[in-house]
Amino acid sequence: MKFPRNAQIFRGQLDASPFVGVLFLLTMFLLLHSTLVSTPGVSIGLPTGPGELPGSTNPEVRIAVDQSGRLFFQNQLTEESRLKEQLVKLRAEPVAVVLFADKSLPNETLMRILTLVHEAGISDVRWAIRSSTRPAATTRRP
Repeated sequence: MKFPRNAQIFRGQLDASPFVGVLFLLTMFLLLHSTLVSTPGVSIGLPTGPGELPGSTNPEVRIAVDQSGRLFFQNQLTEESRLKEQLVKLRAEPVAVVLFADKSLPNETLMRILTLVHEAGISDVRWAIRSSTRPAATTRRP
């Protein structure tokens, strides 16, 4: 039995509207995931350091301090007395406090926060740093 062959090579006009639709969607995805969209939050300039520092296996609790000295506990604005209460509640389980401190903060502010964490009974404190990026080594050939 022979089947009739009616498949032909396309030789007509190519419709551009599907391509324009896909290009439009791709443009929207790129714009929404770019730096043109502002991320809400407080800017904290972390100090730079080497990228291969050891971490902690304990669950993390984040404390951030911006350059004006405002405290943020788990991304919520808080005061020192409230922060100490929250840290005392966490002392029963092993946690690691990660301190996101702005590099322009005075040492007195940092020591006050570290003393607060120590008085709450938490001994595992880590400093968050921005890893320094090193340019790739290039070899010159004659």
